[in-house]
Amino acid sequence: MRAARFYDQKDIRIEDIDEPVLQPGTGAIDVAWCGICGTDLHEYLEGPIFVPPAGHPHPISGESAPVTLGHEFSGTITALGEGVTDLEVGENVVVEPYIIADDVDTSQGQPYHLSKDMNFIGLGGRGGGLSEKIVVQRRWVHPIGEIPLDEAALIEPLSVGHHAFVRSGAKAGQVAIVGGAGPIGLLTAAVLKAEGLTVYISELSEARKAKARETGVADQVFDPREGDVADKVRELTGGRGADVGFECSSVPVVLDMLLDAVRPAGTIVNVSIWGHKPQVDMPKLVLKEIDLRGTIGYASDHPDTIELVRSGKIDLSKFITGRIGLDELISQGFDQLINNNEHHVKIIVDPRA
Repeated sequence: MRAARFYDQKDIRIEDIDEPVLQPGTGAIDVAWCGICGTDLHEYLEGPIFVPPAGHPHPISGESAPVTLGHEFSGTITALGEGVTDLEVGENVVVEPYIIADDVDTSQGQPYHLSKDMNFIGLGGRGGGLSEKIVVQRRWVHPIGEIPLDEAALIEPLSVGHHAFVRSGAKAGQVAIVGGAGPIGLLTAAVLKAEGLTVYISELSEARKAKARETGVADQVFDPREGDVADKVRELTGGRGADVGFECSSVPVVLDMLLDAVRPAGTIVNVSIWGHKPQVDMPKLVLKEIDLRGTIGYASDHPDTIELVRSGKIDLSKFITGRIGLDELISQGFDQLINNNEHHVKIIVDPRA
């Protein structure tokens, strides 16, 4: 079968590799679509990061570069291993793409995503969605019902937004300010709207502002060049400020804006991955008693995220901005997202094309 294999920085090759072997407790999946994630771009430009370098195998997967990429994917079950009785061949599914030790409790409410040596399928080994087929442990497979397979490839990044919402403790009727309208910012905003919050977005890019309006994820979209965003938020909230803020840009001035825009005793959730250590306005955080929280990945979020989409509260089709085949991965995928990223939310790949 064909697969996109990461060897090293700016060295991804489309190769023919052996098909994965079905094992007890696993399911075989024909991959339908796989999204290109910002993490994949970081690996390509700056890696290896999550990918174990050649000669340095991951302690759980036992694999090192080259590895198959792709962790945002959907597909159809083609075979079930011994002991798997609650799935069906022909069922459409998505995968929660974790590599976690077998003895870690992954039941509802457990913080398994913070366990030692955690990594991701499609980065740390165990196959990936940028291939024709994959075999995955049962615990990571989630049925999606009638959700179209192309849209389902966005369930994984949407689950990141859902986990950020859960971490925030936000409730319906509250006001949220999202800093940054890139893919994760937009999908986080989509979850917030679906959960009944009033959502404001701050963004500089004309294309991303347009996408925020087009997708309907924001009640108001602010450009910080056109006035103080925090002042506008206070104006719209009777001087109070937002209840929650979400940092989705990894830009220091955005974090500063959120510290100003949330109300006293408000909460800010950092969703973005920072490549540097920002300065934080600690006096403001202290004097307003702001709760600044980190978030990474997801834990038990996929079922609720799938239900938001299945019920029609979120339309993921609006966020797909490109469909390509595996041979176009670099030229029409990575290059577009690196050099023309303002005009894309999610490019999805058909590994059989």
